[in-house]
Amino acid sequence: MEKEINKNYLFKSERLGFREWLTEDIPKMADINSDPDVMKYFPIVLDFKQTEEFILKMQNQYLAKGYCYFAVDLLDNEEFIGFIGLSDQVFEAEFTPCVDIGWRLNKNYWNNGYATEGAKRCLSYAFNNLKLSSIYAIAPKINIKSIEVMKKIGMKESMVFKHPKLLENDRLETCVVYHIANLLH
Repeated sequence: MEKEINKNYLFKSERLGFREWLTEDIPKMADINSDPDVMKYFPIVLDFKQTEEFILKMQNQYLAKGYCYFAVDLLDNEEFIGFIGLSDQVFEAEFTPCVDIGWRLNKNYWNNGYATEGAKRCLSYAFNNLKLSSIYAIAPKINIKSIEVMKKIGMKESMVFKHPKLLENDRLETCVVYHIANLLH
């Protein structure tokens, strides 16, 4: 008998379910956010309280806009693996405000194609359901794995810039911006 799959997914890809955030996700996401390997390309690891604030921000953004960095589960076992989705970026830069696409997964699930699969599905949701005109992605220039995902989902490099939130961090301040336009919009 096949396992009953959670019906509360906003949308799915082949192996992933995208959903709103639940209170029970906080400790699992806090574990991911406190992992130095996962947070290698961020200035700090995040603690429980910061993760709680992040999830609240995502819940509010979803209610207001219909998108956020979505909580993501594996469909075969409903295991929470992190987030993939869309979020508003409003820091001061030539290309902001914008909607960006991002991901952060538990390192036990890296190198399985989940970030690429999930990001492709989020682009489809952004363009076909939300009718957004364009999506950006931002990463420190040294974050080669995220840049590879950006390329795999069809994004093109549009610029290199000094991230205003990372100016005190020589290792991370130089970032790349990738972009993709909705050809149907």
